[in-house]
Amino acid sequence: MTAAVVAAGGLALTGPVPTSSAEPRRDAVQQRIDKLVGADRHPGALAAVRDRHGRTRHYTAGVGDLRTGGGVPVNGRVRIGSASKMFAAVVVLQLVGEGRVELDAPIGTYLPGLVRAKGVDADRITVRRLLQHDSGLPDYTDSMFTGIADYFPYRHVYLAPRELLDLANAREDGRPAGTGWSYSNTNYVLAGLIAQRVTGRPFDELVTTRVIRRIGLRDTYAPGVGEQDIRGRHPKGYQRDPATGELVDFTRMDPGWGWAAGHVVSTPGDLNTFLRALLDGKLLEPAQSAQMRTTIPTAPDSGQGYGLGVFSMPLSCGGVAWGHGGDIPGYSTLNAATDDGRATTLVVTSLNGSVNDKSAAADRGALVDAALCAN
Repeated sequence: MTAAVVAAGGLALTGPVPTSSAEPRRDAVQQRIDKLVGADRHPGALAAVRDRHGRTRHYTAGVGDLRTGGGVPVNGRVRIGSASKMFAAVVVLQLVGEGRVELDAPIGTYLPGLVRAKGVDADRITVRRLLQHDSGLPDYTDSMFTGIADYFPYRHVYLAPRELLDLANAREDGRPAGTGWSYSNTNYVLAGLIAQRVTGRPFDELVTTRVIRRIGLRDTYAPGVGEQDIRGRHPKGYQRDPATGELVDFTRMDPGWGWAAGHVVSTPGDLNTFLRALLDGKLLEPAQSAQMRTTIPTAPDSGQGYGLGVFSMPLSCGGVAWGHGGDIPGYSTLNAATDDGRATTLVVTSLNGSVNDKSAAADRGALVDAALCAN
């Protein structure tokens, strides 16, 4: 399949009608999102921008279906990849607040004998270190994906959480816990298993009852085992086939290999609502919220930190925003929110690895920063 991407965009408003002084800011966001799409960039993009007064603007650009040329649905459902980790962290921290999980207890307290990777001392890995990516555990996805071509063999394959742990345990690149931030999806598979073990309930049910329904997210859900399609209105997600150079419709896939680390489906608007609920204390008690915001640096001189399931990110206009992006074949998500009510979520319908113009990645980050700083 070959297709030229035709730029097309739109904007919708929710909440009070903005004053005329907000129009230039709105147009600036639309101009930025329009630049993200094109033949050498992403097929489509959609965003939701909430200002400190509670007004939300929805944006779209590009096309939602390369075959038909159909537009990107406003606030459509997308796979959010590792942004799912925020939901998992909230569930575990709620259990901490209820006294059912101890943050500084070794994971063997809850999952004895499950971690056996070389170079790793399971007795030193605590629940906190899982949530903060300070466990030293190898990432099971490193055994699955070494390049974008590797996504295709796993497209319709379901891997259970224990199988994902087997992949991690077979690796030899583990390191001692507590030696610094090192991102690993394995941490959140274990966090999901801990939540299941102490509650006796499936992880997806916990996310649904403790997060999604609690704050009224109408377009967010955890896919069931074997569920490969996206429910409701959604833009198609694309993955470039390195053998042909063509973009392939990758919307239908089994996201089970992401599980607690990355399989949730949501919308830009719902993600903003989630971030606002998280920062406004509607999901966690103050003690657990403070733990969540206690960060360690992700890289020297980056200014970015990682707490328990969230990144802290400095803004160009001053202050800090909180959020967690996510990548999964077909979709890439960036989001951030501030304590004064602002929130922005941006989704593009292909991964950076499927984009010929690599400057698009920096433009996405600049859009989120600009949208927050303008509001």
